[in-house]
Amino acid sequence: MAWYNTSGNDFDTVLSSRVRFARNIAGYPFAPELPEKSAEKIISDVCKVYDGKDFKRIDFEKLSGPEAASYVEKHYVSPEFTAVKGPHTLLLNEGTGTAIMICEEDHVRLQSILPGLGLEDAYRTACEYDDMLDKELDIAYDERLGYLTHCPTNLGTGMRASVMMFLPALTMTGKINALAIQLSKIGLTVRGLFGEGTESKGNLYQISNQVTLGISEEETLKKLGDIVAQINEQERKLRTTLRSENNDWLCDRIMRAEGTLKYAHMLSSSEFTELFSDIRLGIALGIIHDIDYMTLSSLLVEIMPATLTLSLDKKPQTEAERDRARAAHIKNVLNK
Repeated sequence: MAWYNTSGNDFDTVLSSRVRFARNIAGYPFAPELPEKSAEKIISDVCKVYDGKDFKRIDFEKLSGPEAASYVEKHYVSPEFTAVKGPHTLLLNEGTGTAIMICEEDHVRLQSILPGLGLEDAYRTACEYDDMLDKELDIAYDERLGYLTHCPTNLGTGMRASVMMFLPALTMTGKINALAIQLSKIGLTVRGLFGEGTESKGNLYQISNQVTLGISEEETLKKLGDIVAQINEQERKLRTTLRSENNDWLCDRIMRAEGTLKYAHMLSSSEFTELFSDIRLGIALGIIHDIDYMTLSSLLVEIMPATLTLSLDKKPQTEAERDRARAAHIKNVLNK
């Protein structure tokens, strides 16, 4: 299942929805102090919980650098997970959009990521697998503090809910920073394409809750859903204004982006994400007709450095070779 949106009423602004739970097994120290033997035991016990549930087990110690990085590019694991020293394992069920990181910052990071604006569905899926874990293992929990986590900011529900939004008009008009400040005042935050500590690329932003203590899971989801609806409305109004006031400039920019994607000899991944934004906006405004959201969003993953390298029979040895291979792949997809 692709993490990006391909259909739905909010396809022009929302790519995906994610719900993630942080959990720890009682009786074990947190990850930084976790002995290797204990990590192996936790991995074994968690894997047994999901045995027969269509999860693929991926032991990250056995992966090459590009193989591990590709899972980050596909949004199944965090960049921090790939850097863990010692045993760490991913359980992946692509059919349900569920990824379970074992022995990251917390013993278990369980996430459901679904295409489009589907917070409720992602929450139900995550809860289903979380209940399995809670039934079989002793999860660290305190009546006053809630779920005990490595980082105090996750205490309480241990839940992070987020929506990946495409906000080019808010960015172009310089309103995105003000939005981030407003959201921080109500316990929400704006992050980049790959989560905490990363920058926005392609005008893609993760809108996520910051507060997990003293608020229920249901309240968190409602607040986030309400805010996303307001952002949707604001973004669409600004797009209409941009189109009416700067139509020639906007059309020229978008059509130049289309030409570059279809005919460039070399393209870096950062250049692609800039062009991605213009093309996606062009599709939303009815300026681009021969590229669809699904094709464009698939390319966003396929052209990332590690994922692209793994897909090639002849592995690029230099950055220039990879940029040529990226441009060739894009041309092949878009010029069929």
